[in-house]
Amino acid sequence: MRGDTRYLPIGEHGLIGDLRTVALVGTDGTIDWYCCPRFDAPSVFASILDAGRGGSFELCADVPATTKQFYFPDTNVLITRFFAEDGVGEIQDFMPLTDDGREADRHRVIRRVTCVRGTLPFRARVAPRFDYARQPHTVRTEGGRTLFESEALSLALSASVPVENDGRDAWSAFELKEGEQAVLALDRIDDRIAPADCPIEEAEREFDATVRYWRRWLSASRYRGRWREVVHRSALTLKLLTFAPTGGIVAAPTTSLPEQLGGGRNWDYRYVWVRDAAFCVYALLRLGFTEEAEAFMGFLSKHVARDGGSAAGPMQIMYGIDGRADLPEEELTHLEGHRGSAPVRIGNAAAEQLQLDIYGALIDSIYLYNKWGDPISSERWDEVCTLVDWVADNWDQPDEGIWETRGGRKNFVYSRLMCWVAIERAMRMAGQRGLPADIPRWRRARDTIYRDIMRRGWSEQLNAFVQHYDEDVLDASILMMPLAKFVSPTDPRWLSTLDALGDGLVSDSLVYRYDPEVSPDGLEGPEGTFSICSFWYVEALARAGRVDEARLAFEKMLTYANHLGLYAEEIGHTGEQLGNFPQAITHLALISAAFNLDQALG
Repeated sequence: MRGDTRYLPIGEHGLIGDLRTVALVGTDGTIDWYCCPRFDAPSVFASILDAGRGGSFELCADVPATTKQFYFPDTNVLITRFFAEDGVGEIQDFMPLTDDGREADRHRVIRRVTCVRGTLPFRARVAPRFDYARQPHTVRTEGGRTLFESEALSLALSASVPVENDGRDAWSAFELKEGEQAVLALDRIDDRIAPADCPIEEAEREFDATVRYWRRWLSASRYRGRWREVVHRSALTLKLLTFAPTGGIVAAPTTSLPEQLGGGRNWDYRYVWVRDAAFCVYALLRLGFTEEAEAFMGFLSKHVARDGGSAAGPMQIMYGIDGRADLPEEELTHLEGHRGSAPVRIGNAAAEQLQLDIYGALIDSIYLYNKWGDPISSERWDEVCTLVDWVADNWDQPDEGIWETRGGRKNFVYSRLMCWVAIERAMRMAGQRGLPADIPRWRRARDTIYRDIMRRGWSEQLNAFVQHYDEDVLDASILMMPLAKFVSPTDPRWLSTLDALGDGLVSDSLVYRYDPEVSPDGLEGPEGTFSICSFWYVEALARAGRVDEARLAFEKMLTYANHLGLYAEEIGHTGEQLGNFPQAITHLALISAAFNLDQALG
């Protein structure tokens, strides 16, 4: 299935959204992933996961043409251009943003088609397949609009060109001369949201308003460094991955895009990972987006449980975008998967795993927000104390670790490291603010963790810190040691670890998480390099004083982005994007690496 021409590569997509959901638009003009009315809702278009059954919204030049895709500058308005023998055309794709709750529930997708040179024929085909292609629907025409109706969701297509339908799909064929335009708009409708037209003039107004929104938002950025364009594209992408009603940020807006073509490492990432918290708050505050950082902190405070109860921990590693804890995993066996990469999964059973590192990530984010944002409240401090007390009692449990392995619990060094971070950051806050805390107890636990890592997490054979106790296995998560200020970035032990990681897990600046053949993870097949680890490597090099190496590695990483500057979770052997796309934490790591490399370069 690798050569299946029905599928565009994962990286051949751009992203549009309205801060509640997104659509992926291929370089061929097809929307092949769209969930409505929110990120984690069942799909309407999912041909990226099954070209035959998934459903799509095709729109393209109806003659042989080459295509190019770019974002309207400083916005999330996506433009796909078609270059043909008799003309040049373009599609402007965007989703309007509004504070009006009822209009926000419309989730309007506007596709504005223009012929900019010559004459060009176009064709469109709207073929929704509701509920991951499990729910039937009907199509009818009413008031000049085409209505797609299923049991749980109805959509209305309004168009400035004639549209036909066969009771299941709708299509249109039209020709535009230079300067002419056509508009196709797809809206969610229900008892509260009446169908609405989107004539050419309305689309023009919506386009201008959407451009103004994104440019006004981005103008708050304080970043003035060397890589402004890529940092700002990362920031715009992170904003697209934000669920405005709660402030949660999804790990990625897709599910089951494979980490290996034909493999089974396919997971649902449309949820909020606690692990992303510190990276998210750090990046947003450094860029100047305090409202977004505050909203994300609000999500964590409101929705992340902190009852301090069981040995399994007071927190899950992830939550739904509305804060729900129940994320049952299910396989959709009727979908073949991207290029035949089954299974397709919805939900995520990893929510039930024990991953101790999340406590360090969460408390580090609170520490950063307390430092650069607003001082935390007394109620939140009480919550922090409850968590830190639990960590002090439970840090030495084996767990599943940061990579959510399914090969059994181990004593992962990264998990111990982040438990140390949790306690150390809480002690800092207590000292800085004079907050009440059981400092002697916390100090004993912190120091015990430190000595434990130094003794059991170090391999004399590898001359490096390792993945877990009792085995000589490298792991890229150890790159966080100097970033978390556990070791000095120039400590001899750390420098030898950096060399070992460079020799064992780095390939042309790209970094593997670990070697699953040496350290079995309970899953089948190999995987690509992990992009977040590649940016951690850049930052570790820069902090170690190896600035020229860091800059070269960073510039190389930028060449692995897709044509729009977006990154999936992993990079494959030939440079292809693999895994869910785009991935928030990769863009967060890019921002952090760019900041620290700028500082190192002076």
